[in-house]
Amino acid sequence: MTSRVYRLHSTLELPLEDTYDLFEEPDLPPEIADVEITRRNNTLIISAVSADDTISKYTPTAQLKASVTENRVYEEDPEEMDGPGPGPNSGGGSPQWGSFEEEEEEIPSELVEYACFKGDLETVLQNTALQYPMFQVLCEVAKNAEKGTLTAIVCVDESLEAVRIVDGEELPATINVVEEPRDDAENESVDWRNNEFIS
Repeated sequence: MTSRVYRLHSTLELPLEDTYDLFEEPDLPPEIADVEITRRNNTLIISAVSADDTISKYTPTAQLKASVTENRVYEEDPEEMDGPGPGPNSGGGSPQWGSFEEEEEEIPSELVEYACFKGDLETVLQNTALQYPMFQVLCEVAKNAEKGTLTAIVCVDESLEAVRIVDGEELPATINVVEEPRDDAENESVDWRNNEFIS
């Protein structure tokens, strides 16, 4: 039985430049010979190149898909700068009118492009050929991500495993089996909206 990915949810974000750096000399699973990175407008697609010659070149191999967004990055956290502190305008007493130089200084910042691997299985990890090896590549992306979470349920060697990576750190995870609500459960429940005993 081949390894498979059954459930996946990702909220990973990392700078686009770091994403490209990560794939310059990647440590790839043996099933993947290489990856091809394509950018179409605000979408980044990382496609697996099979190491197996028996896979037809017309077979779509697994690919990771990310949206590219711009975020403003400040040299210092603006929330820390806004906190109350000593100064002429910190409250108490009459207002102080100073020169324009004493007004709030603009915090140095720059626009940084981020690759955002966000969504569920069909959104982030597409196509079934080489799906699990490409999932392993996504786990490496998750371990290098500045922020975000990757959770998944995978089948490896006929046993289910849970995967959870938060802010670049691999954490323990378990699988919980919950009972689906039965179709006839609705008939046993109280209809609070149309109940004659409630006015």
